[in-house]
Amino acid sequence: MLKILLNGINGRMGKTIEELSHTYDNLEIICGVDNKQNNENKVKTYLNINDVQEKVDIIIDFSHPNSLDSILTYALNKKIGIVICTTGHTKEQLNKINDASKTIPIFISYNMSIGINVLQKLLKTALQSLYKDYDIEITEKHHNQKLDSPSGTAIMLMDTINNFVKDKFNEDVDFNHGRLGEKKREKKEIGVHSIRCGNMIGSHEILFGGNNEIIELKHTAISRDVFAQGALKAALYLFGKNSGIYNMNSMLNL
Repeated sequence: MLKILLNGINGRMGKTIEELSHTYDNLEIICGVDNKQNNENKVKTYLNINDVQEKVDIIIDFSHPNSLDSILTYALNKKIGIVICTTGHTKEQLNKINDASKTIPIFISYNMSIGINVLQKLLKTALQSLYKDYDIEITEKHHNQKLDSPSGTAIMLMDTINNFVKDKFNEDVDFNHGRLGEKKREKKEIGVHSIRCGNMIGSHEILFGGNNEIIELKHTAISRDVFAQGALKAALYLFGKNSGIYNMNSMLNL
């Protein structure tokens, strides 16, 4: 039985993961950490990860980038792996994650949905045929409480495009975050648009616009369960792995 510490247990995703974990017979959330207390929690919850008494096998982090240092220190001391689902990390924090992965296994993904990672593979295929002759726009939509913009998933899609263009054409992409004023679209420009509205769970769309046709690649999350399932499957996948960085591509063999 895989014993999981859930960091961010009182957040939207934390609650969903804890509830969904009861449908698995090979794992359990044995404790949680959150800076907000909730007396309705079914498992022991701590304000500080250093106060955790339970023996855990792995950490799932669905919280805030500010908690990164504490969970990395804890995981390194305990020699356990981490599934990082939190987005919005700085370059410095990503470097810390890479450094820690030399000692422990770390799974990191901007989006825990299987579908969005298949979408990323479809994007790579579409770029092969469409990049040179089609305009490209990325739109991401989320609930009005989401802090980071553009979303981590949008950044992942942007990185996919940027890496493709650099590898194939040795060019830089000009990502334009929103459009304001009078300015003609540049040839290498790719628009990125963030929408924060209502309680939308998450939607990402890549639009390829040609002279006589439009091609749309789109993923919409219907329920937060899709991200919770991905996080729990990632924990099962990561347990027992050697030190290193793992992601959805390695788990799904994409």
